[in-house]
Amino acid sequence: QVQLVESGGGLVQAGGSLRLSCAASGRSFSSYVMGWFRQAPGKEREFVATISWSGVGTYYADSVKGRFTISRDNAKNTVYLQMNSLKPEDTAVYYCAGSRRLQAETRKTQADFGSWGQGTQVTVSS
Repeated sequence: QVQLVESGGGLVQAGGSLRLSCAASGRSFSSYVMGWFRQAPGKEREFVATISWSGVGTYYADSVKGRFTISRDNAKNTVYLQMNSLKPEDTAVYYCAGSRRLQAETRKTQADFGSWGQGTQVTVSS
């Protein structure tokens, strides 16, 4: 399993932008499907976005489609989440996750992901 460390969270005003990064250790990063999930206070953790091992395939939750972009740089063992037009309802702890299962890309199910970061807090003020 890869080890994952997120960074880039913080406090931003509504309408602003943040870019989250997730650095992975291990030589097999390029074979992993990567995803971002988030958990708001008092709510279940939910799917945000996934990206295929090649970076060609990307999937998004309806709530973030058109505002968030997931990308990866396999040479740097890093996956990113660019978040634009942020809303107060985007406030959550954001988690990076990795999966060796190809179907994780389209199933968007947390159970498919075996590697998780510690999370980074994103707070959007109104």
